[in-house]
Amino acid sequence: MTFSVPADAYDRFVGRYSYGLTDALVSAAGIGAGSSMLDVGAGTGAGMRRLVELVGPSAVTAVDPSEPFVEALRARFPGVDARLASAEALPFDDGAFDAALAQLVVNFMKDPAAGVAEMRRVTRPGGTVAGCVWDYPGQMTMLRTFWDAVAVLDPEGAAAVDEARMPFGRRGELAELWRRAGLREVEDGELVVAAAYDGFDDLWAPFTAGVGPAGAYAAALDDERRDALRREYRLRLSVPDGPFELEARAWYTVGRT
Repeated sequence: MTFSVPADAYDRFVGRYSYGLTDALVSAAGIGAGSSMLDVGAGTGAGMRRLVELVGPSAVTAVDPSEPFVEALRARFPGVDARLASAEALPFDDGAFDAALAQLVVNFMKDPAAGVAEMRRVTRPGGTVAGCVWDYPGQMTMLRTFWDAVAVLDPEGAAAVDEARMPFGRRGELAELWRRAGLREVEDGELVVAAAYDGFDDLWAPFTAGVGPAGAYAAALDDERRDALRREYRLRLSVPDGPFELEARAWYTVGRT
């Protein structure tokens, strides 16, 4: 489990992209006020905050398989129904929601086909099922540059764990999964967001906490190898000593039930 980590660590890692990414995904999906929403793999709620702003806490339901994340969701959003559950076994009736979203989670599902089928099941007829996954091989700058740095220092190790090897990280792959799940009017495209950092240490610290596959790799290194990776990563990013921003692209897909 690479996401059984403190909520704050995730917030500082990928969570800082999540609010903007959620806003972009909801807009692309055409989901508006008055909708009841299920956030599948809601994480720490960094992105779900946008859903709560849009429709109110009573209209948002969240599930995540990480106990620390569900605890954070309940503490941060007391009006939201947050449950410990996996996408493959959603504890809801058929057609319970107007929309179901899975942000940055489909590629981590144990059975993506079953997970999307469950999202479709719990969404009412004519409702919306949407998801997105980082463009791991291309323009997810934070992670792509990290794995490029790993490849310089540990080519064999990088080949085994680089997130570019994960499914659904290329345009069209999510859309095909949506179609196989029986969703209609499937559309896909790109979402580009940015995150701000106070400095390189602000970027690097969550890696050492073991968040996600990249963090798990960094945390498992000894001090000497981790320091070498830190230097190579910073060199490749070419960021200033002070504040900076990094852009990230995700591929999204939207379908109707």
